[in-house]
Amino acid sequence: MPATGSVPSGTDAPPPGGVHRSRRRLRAALRGGGRLVGTFLKLPGPDVVALATQAGLDFVVVDLEHSALDERTAADQLRFAAALGLPALVRVPAVDPGQVNRLLEAGAVGIQLSTVRSRAEVGALRAASRYAPHGRRSISLAHPAAGYGLGGLDRYLAAEAADPPLLVAQIETATTDDSLPDLLAGADVGFVGTTDLAVSLGLAGTDDPTPLLRRTGDVAEAARGAGAALGGWVADRTAEALARHGLTDAGYLVVGSDLQLLGAGLRRLAG
Repeated sequence: MPATGSVPSGTDAPPPGGVHRSRRRLRAALRGGGRLVGTFLKLPGPDVVALATQAGLDFVVVDLEHSALDERTAADQLRFAAALGLPALVRVPAVDPGQVNRLLEAGAVGIQLSTVRSRAEVGALRAASRYAPHGRRSISLAHPAAGYGLGGLDRYLAAEAADPPLLVAQIETATTDDSLPDLLAGADVGFVGTTDLAVSLGLAGTDDPTPLLRRTGDVAEAARGAGAALGGWVADRTAEALARHGLTDAGYLVVGSDLQLLGAGLRRLAG
């Protein structure tokens, strides 16, 4: 797969391993037209990570927007996911460069930014997730993704340049400050936050879904033009649910959450 950034001169990128191998695999699937399926993690502890791995999910998204998880718990889950070989992204409500750096150092394969309205927000996320000269991320080798410095600075920078973090821009408003094609430039995924988008459009659950489908179609078209994949959230993975939200062709699909799936299982048990 082609590199997504330049490799520092005089160095050779190390064989793909760990977080870089996961990033490369996910990008290859997205660019090849495949479908990746994951879920949001809202519950603390390692068990949900182990269960997601055992179930064969392609990825998980640790949710720091709509959950009681704190950054330390998220970092522990990221490290455990990396040890199990499960790609884990993190959803954040805003770009905090220090937090983004710490989450990536803990093993996140990418960052999903919520409620994106402007190109500047995507640019800020990109800058926070890339080292110079491609961004402004602060460098350290004292973390698992860098092998705690075992391979040296040059080899780590080469691996990061070849396989940088995935960037997911979450669109969930009826309008944005910048055009969708401009906004999604530089993102790996244009993600439709279907619930918030429906609320932004003034839709109730029983309303005609045409406005939602139209807006999702706009995101899909803009993503194609920007070389990004279409992503989105659905409560379940049925063909009907995908069609109802315009996500039949989505390559990056987040289905429910661990909390939602637990609730559904308990209701079936009680029912």
